[in-house]
Formats: sequence, C-alpha cells, structure tokens
Amino acid sequence: MKIHYFIAVAVLIVSLFFDLSKLEMMILTLSICLVIISEMFNTAIENTVDLVTDKYHKLAKIAKDVAAGGVLISALNAVAVGYLIFYDKFADLSKSLIFTIRKSEPHVTLICIVLVLICVVVVKSLTSTGTPLKGGMPSGHAALAFAIATSIAMLIERPIIAALGYIMAILVAQSRIEGKIHTFWETVAGALLGILVAMLVFQLKIINFY
Repeated sequence: MKIHYFIAVAVLIVSLFFDLSKLEMMILTLSICLVIISEMFNTAIENTVDLVTDKYHKLAKIAKDVAAGGVLISALNAVAVGYLIFYDKFADLSKSLIFTIRKSEPHVTLICIVLVLICVVVVKSLTSTGTPLKGGMPSGHAALAFAIATSIAMLIERPIIAALGYIMAILVAQSRIEGKIHTFWETVAGALLGILVAMLVFQLKIINFY
C-alpha cells in the first residue's frame, strides 16, 4: 500500500507542472483512486482468507488470485491513462519548459486536498494509529480543514475571508477534540500538515522554469 501512495503523490505533484484540462484531471484522479481502492480490496480479501484458514485451499487461492488480478488490471489502466495524458505534455516540454500551473487554481486546490488526504492515510499507517477515516495521528479532518483555509487565503486577497476560513478550520479541529476522537496534539499535527502541504503546493504553482 505504501508504494501505491508514494506513486500517487508523485503523479499528482508531476501533474502540477502541466496545464491539464478538467477532464484530464478527473480521469487521472479516478485512475489513481481505482488503483488504491483495488489494492485495499485485495488486502482485505487476503487478510480475510488468512483469518478463516491457514491451510492451502483451492478456493482460497482463487479468491486471492482474482483480487490480485483486479489490482493488476487497475494498474495497467492507470499506466495507459498516464501515457495518454502525459505523452504530448512531455513532448511539448522539450520545446518550452514553462510551468502553466498559474492558470489552473481550481486544479491546484483539488490536488492540494488529495495530497493532504493521502499524507494523512500514510502517516496513520506509519504510526499504526486510528483508521483512515477516524482517530489516530494526525487528525484528517483538521488537516483537510486547514488545507482548505490556507487555499482560500492563497487564492483570495481579502484578509477577512481568509480569517473566516481559519476560524471555521479551528472550529472543525475543536469539534474533533471535544468529541474525544483526537487528542490535542493529534489535531495540532493535522492542522500543521494541512497548512504545510497547501503552502508547498501553492509555492510550486508560482514557479516558472525557463
């Protein structure tokens, strides 16, 4: 699973340097999600089979092989999608190395949110705490809330709106603590993660390479 998350993050970062259309961005994101979901089902099936029996069984082997086949098909689909989307982009890059991220703020915000969610799942996996959607270090809700607030602050040059965004993010974080879903430090870690990822993405956005 970790290698899948690493590749997903790498692909999303690379996509920042190309002026992808909304359709291309949607197809790319769906392909990444399909691979990750397939691997999650594969892992769940393998663990379930191992839980039921520790002996060799033909049906158990078939179940594992089919699940692994699903992952392979989704991975091949992702490779094909990546080739079709990025082939012309890399060809054009040899003629002009100008990053066009400045023209695609909505795409940048979407990538920021996806990266935050992936980072949260990866960190929770590394720390072996909570589940992808609840509890653990760091707080995913806090990370997402502060990433969105930071994105708003970067995109809209009005301090009052940026302040309101951060107030809403603080309320989200406070609700996670009050509900005893996260500790104070888990929430702080999530907030810092969301802010740092958003700032990194938007810093990459303004780079121009000649």
